[in-house]
Amino acid sequence: MTAPSGFTPDTAAPPAGQGGAAPRAATAPAPDPAEQRRRDRRSRRYRWDVRWSPYAFVAPFFVFFAAFGLFPLLYTGWASLHQVELTDPTHMEWAGWHNFSRLWEDEFFWKALRNTFTIGVISTVPQLVMALGIAHLLNYRLRASMFFRVAILTPYATSVAAATLVFALLFGRDYGMVNWSLGLVGLDGIDWQNGTWTSQIAVSTIVIWRWTGYNALIYLAAMQAVPNDLYESAALDGASRWKQFLHVTVPSLRPTILFTVVVSTIGATQLFGEPLLFNTAGTATGGADHQYQTLGLYMYEQGWVNLHLGRASAIAWTMFLILLLIAAANALFARRLRKSQ
Repeated sequence: MTAPSGFTPDTAAPPAGQGGAAPRAATAPAPDPAEQRRRDRRSRRYRWDVRWSPYAFVAPFFVFFAAFGLFPLLYTGWASLHQVELTDPTHMEWAGWHNFSRLWEDEFFWKALRNTFTIGVISTVPQLVMALGIAHLLNYRLRASMFFRVAILTPYATSVAAATLVFALLFGRDYGMVNWSLGLVGLDGIDWQNGTWTSQIAVSTIVIWRWTGYNALIYLAAMQAVPNDLYESAALDGASRWKQFLHVTVPSLRPTILFTVVVSTIGATQLFGEPLLFNTAGTATGGADHQYQTLGLYMYEQGWVNLHLGRASAIAWTMFLILLLIAAANALFARRLRKSQ
């Protein structure tokens, strides 16, 4: 049977391997060498950026720390081993451990150490207790709560000089408002600056006034992180607000309380501005009998009043070692606290 005229039968192309040629694969054009080099450079810069950028961001901190922190610390340690005077600070005579051994025989050093400890206790304990109570009150919904939170931080923003001068007037012997208030209730006036305990209480009052609000905000932030479920469970069990505070709030704030205790202790060890400016005579002795002279004030007296930089450097390093002991005790206590939880 023949095909009709004009009809062309479809003929399929033979598959490859059966007499037909295989289709030619499309080939990508060769990359431009210049473009390839640019890609390699961009890739290399990206890898460098990912690897080294974090170090570049933190480098300024380490540069400033080395210049204003590490170098003064090491240089002070070197100066503590020499006899050097402020009148000629470039002239140093090797003294070894003489500046440190002399501190053991210096009654004023031990008196300054005792004053630092007592002022630290008198100022730290009431300060943290009051801060905890204020934070507990602010943790509840109050009208104008933001105003109160800003108001309690105002003393922290006040300069040490302004606050101390005001308190020196308040605790004045003849015309101070504190003695005037005591006279209203029939009590005799107190010579706050010349007594041992009275002067230390007055200096501690300045510290309490300045730092209570700061610690209260730290406690408030920690309280707001305590789950409400704990308070609801305690309320269902019949616990009053006071018992909720004792058995829910305080245990939840133990790490924060430990932090504020350590920071306040370090601040008390370095106390300087308040006792210096509280003395209206303008001296660095901390009173006529050194009754409220702290370690920081004693270091200043030795270095910038008596001009003994080597001895002042030894006192500075002694304070540094005391802070290291405080940090070690804090780490040990924190480890035991974590194990007990």
